[in-house]
Amino acid sequence: MNDKFINAWNKMIKKLESWLDTLVINLPNILIAIFVFTLAIIASKYISKLALKVLNRSQLRPSMKNLISKIISILVIVIGLFLILGILNLSKALNTILAGAGVAGLAVGLALQGALANTYSGIVLSYIKNLKFGDWIETNDYEGEVVDIDLRAVTIKQVDNNLVYIPNKLVVENPIKNYSTTAQSRVILECGVGYESDLRFVEKLTKNTIVSNFEAVQHKEDVLFLWREFGDSSINYELRFWINSTSALEVAKAKSETMMLMKEAYDQNNINIPFPIRTLDFPKGFEMKDGSDNKKTTKETQSKINK
Repeated sequence: MNDKFINAWNKMIKKLESWLDTLVINLPNILIAIFVFTLAIIASKYISKLALKVLNRSQLRPSMKNLISKIISILVIVIGLFLILGILNLSKALNTILAGAGVAGLAVGLALQGALANTYSGIVLSYIKNLKFGDWIETNDYEGEVVDIDLRAVTIKQVDNNLVYIPNKLVVENPIKNYSTTAQSRVILECGVGYESDLRFVEKLTKNTIVSNFEAVQHKEDVLFLWREFGDSSINYELRFWINSTSALEVAKAKSETMMLMKEAYDQNNINIPFPIRTLDFPKGFEMKDGSDNKKTTKETQSKINK
């Protein structure tokens, strides 16, 4: 038993000595490989910045410039890894790696199909002309300014200054509403006036108010005023006009300003914007049949209804 243990111990010592000899022999190559790897990392960063600086002189979109610079950085690192394998005399290992790359690639592709779909979608989004940095968009129930497009997600900044990261795949597969594709945006406001109002005067007053307060509206013809329906408590209309803005936030501000202007103009001209009410008509002689008590009860009921 002792002889077997001693024999195994000697074999282990010889194996460790052989490993140490191999390490000492290949130590210069290992040091050179570490130096090359470090140099490749540093070079990838500088070359990426240089490529981005050169691309900034072209007419490519910012998202496409960032994508190309990142791809160049990855290629530099891959070239450095090939050099390291050659320095360490691992050419055979490289052939083995390449031979197994097909099977491994299939397995990785199945496991990372979601990530690969986002990467492919990010490349697609980089080519889309109608989606770029600074655009105000609405997609996947989120709305905001596009601040970044990379190989994983589209980043938008919402009105409350929060950042939302939407996977590229969802952006490609779902509709995108881009408020920045045109120089103007339309403001749409719905309102109603009382049945006693002069409808032609209301239309004229509304158009004059909009023309005199919004720079983008030059003439009354630029304001679209449409009576829509006879409502339960009011005659309802729809107001439409354009403003010089591509931001949904500016549209909301213009709508808010319009509401204040219309309320002021209507108050000055005694035009009523009614709220929902209910009127009760009692038959003639209703109070006379039940006497004074019922008359009092009827007044209390009317008072409660008005409240």
